[in-house]
Amino acid sequence: MPDGSPALGERERLSIIFGALTVLMLAALDQTIVSPALPTIGAALGDVEYLSWVVSAYFLTSTAVTPLYGKLADLRGRRPTLYAAVGIFSLGSVLCAVAPNMTLLVVGRAVQGLGGGGLISLVQTVIGDVVPPRERGRFMGWISLVWATASVSGPVIGGVFAQHLHWSLIFWINLPVAAVAVAMIHRAMRHLPDVHRPQRLDWYGAVLIVGGTVALMLALTWGGARMPWSSPTILALAAVFALSFGLFVVHMIRVEDALIPLSVFRNPVVAVTTSAMFFVMGSWLALTVWVPIWLEQAHGFGAANAGFGLIALTLGTVTGANFGGRALMRVPHYKRLVLAGSAVGVLADAALAAGSPVLPFWAAEALLGIAGFGTGMLFPLSTVAVQNAVERRDLGVATATHAFFRSLGTVVVVAALGAIFLSSGLGAAIEGGAHLRTDPAHAVLAAETFRAIFAAAAFGQLIGLVIFLFLEERPLVGRAAPKPDEAA
Repeated sequence: MPDGSPALGERERLSIIFGALTVLMLAALDQTIVSPALPTIGAALGDVEYLSWVVSAYFLTSTAVTPLYGKLADLRGRRPTLYAAVGIFSLGSVLCAVAPNMTLLVVGRAVQGLGGGGLISLVQTVIGDVVPPRERGRFMGWISLVWATASVSGPVIGGVFAQHLHWSLIFWINLPVAAVAVAMIHRAMRHLPDVHRPQRLDWYGAVLIVGGTVALMLALTWGGARMPWSSPTILALAAVFALSFGLFVVHMIRVEDALIPLSVFRNPVVAVTTSAMFFVMGSWLALTVWVPIWLEQAHGFGAANAGFGLIALTLGTVTGANFGGRALMRVPHYKRLVLAGSAVGVLADAALAAGSPVLPFWAAEALLGIAGFGTGMLFPLSTVAVQNAVERRDLGVATATHAFFRSLGTVVVVAALGAIFLSSGLGAAIEGGAHLRTDPAHAVLAAETFRAIFAAAAFGQLIGLVIFLFLEERPLVGRAAPKPDEAA
């Protein structure tokens, strides 16, 4: 990919990057800050049966619209698209904060997601605009640091607001943070070239991909939990997804400027990296979901202490992301880094599965840290590989597509591991009041169940490693003067 990065001073570049990371913090916090406040929100607004939708509505809409933002950024420019995402997110925050009942709160969270999905992908695109690929890994490591900070601080902030102040503050706080972020990037981003391409936005493709994604995520969320997998509702949602996906593929082949251009998927680097990260990201996030439950059920930890069990995984991920990003600036063959990080993730997850019934806590934490380090390396490496492989005109849509399939992978893999949990009978035993301290049979059941879950996570990582073997390595572009035709 020709570099084409705009000629900015270091001060302008850093201003854009720090502002973009502040924007990202908005979206990252809202995926973690709400959960601790859910009991308080349910007590205040009622309709507790819809409480899970406070989280699900945000995740559904944010994932579904991610490719749409990437295309908009390529057609209408980064600044207006990013500002629109921040505005929609802020509007959703206000709707949530003033919601008088659970229904309107869920609607507000859905609106927040419509903006949040853009924030996540656009931040990486903006960084791709101002930093050449050879230097980009360092800043992608900063993105991982933002996510880690949100993962640790979000639950704490949400719990403090809900318990000692008022739950609505977890939404009101977004407004000053958004204002600071926009103020930081407004002046500096004026130095970025405005993009105004004459193509019309592919609304037909947008409807197909958004509708199909929502149908798939609902099916995976409800199937086996709210209703059987064979129920008419789940089968209908699966049919809607299959039909939407099929129509979108046909549409993508026939239309020259589709929402996700066929040329992006024909790019071997994009195809391999996106497919591999679908499995890798899902397997990694599955650990954040199931490790606390494992510590509670197999080791007898309380809920609070079980949550602290994720610190090693989080620190390992951040360390790996920073290592991988900085190594990109020194190591010419980044494929070796990708394969090494992927292999470390596979081996650590496999060791966790093999030893889960007997591992002491310190050994489990060590393996989680190693697993996080290996997988964390892949976050900046995969994003930079994708951005380095496409033309500047497709940078936004390629980045958004990569982010979209990473998010979709988390839903699919977490749902698959959830099916293992439900089919084992452990969930029913927990609901029946079984506890390992008083029931040895329950301890055995918990150990075997989580051995299967961790083995499935290792298998997902292994699929990613095998796909990465086919990655085509391309030289990373360094700094270069922008070409006149790339400023359009």
